[in-house]
Amino acid sequence: MSQTSKSTLKVIAGTIWLGGAIILALKARELFAAAEMLRPGSTWSWIAVIAAILIGALKAHFIFGRFCRRNLDRIAALDEPRPWQAFRTRFYLFLATMVLFAAVLSRLALGSYPALLGVVMLDVSLAVALFGSARFFWTHPRP
Repeated sequence: MSQTSKSTLKVIAGTIWLGGAIILALKARELFAAAEMLRPGSTWSWIAVIAAILIGALKAHFIFGRFCRRNLDRIAALDEPRPWQAFRTRFYLFLATMVLFAAVLSRLALGSYPALLGVVMLDVSLAVALFGSARFFWTHPRP
């Protein structure tokens, strides 16, 4: 019943991973523009982005990279891989919860410069962490 190769699962997982990074980066850009409209030319906006990039790099190295390696090891151990097994079921539930949470946070932040910067920092740090750890989908040993 719709069995797939382990290599295909890696591609599916990597695509979901990079898709999330791109979506977060685009969302952060929009929220950054909204913050800039409230306080044009504020140095704090750029400080927040730079701090978020640094935090994201740390997340990529210490947290997300480990998650990617474990997930790829799990994929390699599957006997009869199915397309939906690119991640565990709880990951998909977590992802849906985070998307909902992010949408609510973004709505609540509109009109507030500090809140917008907070959400921008969150989105940028997660986007950088996802981009930075995506390399494991291509460098991890083949299943």
